[in-house]
Amino acid sequence: MSQPLSQDLVAHIASLARIELDPEELVHFTEHLGKILDHVSQLEGLDLESVEAMSHPYPLSNVLRDDVVGPTIEPQEVLAQAPDVADGQFRVPPILGESS
Repeated sequence: MSQPLSQDLVAHIASLARIELDPEELVHFTEHLGKILDHVSQLEGLDLESVEAMSHPYPLSNVLRDDVVGPTIEPQEVLAQAPDVADGQFRVPPILGESS
C-alpha cells in the first residue's frame, strides 16, 4: 500500500459495515488490516505470467458407477416402521410456525 492505513479510514469502513469499534479495537484492527494490505501488495508484485490458471491444485475426476436397477424396499415396509404416517406418506411435525 502506498500510504499507511489510517485509523480514520478504518473507522469509516467499520461504520459502513455497521460495526462499532472502541478505541482499542480501532488501534488493533488498523494495525492488523495494514499488515494484511502490505502482504497483498507483496503478492501483487509477483510475476505470474508463466503460471497457468487453475480452479483446483489437483486433477479431479468423478468416480461413478453404472446406474443399474437393484433390489428395493417396498414402500409399505418402510412406512410400517415410521412413527407417524398419513395418506401413504411420512408425517412430520410442522416447522417455522406452519399449521398442519
